[in-house]
Amino acid sequence: MMNFVKNFRNDESGAVTVDWVVLTAAVVGLAIAAYGSIQTGADNMTTNTATFLDGQTIGTVGAPAQ
Repeated sequence: MMNFVKNFRNDESGAVTVDWVVLTAAVVGLAIAAYGSIQTGADNMTTNTATFLDGQTIGTVGAPAQ
């Protein structure tokens, strides 16, 4: 039984798994933060574009817009 406890304590095969879990969690967190930033910028750009297009006048062919 004592050998089993010593071997279990010295076994480091699960340490790599913990590293990958922490790394994956960090990448997911950064992706969520980036998505929030991109979404806000895209919403603002869409609103600005819609405002600009609403203010435009479409003329007829051959006649200048008024």
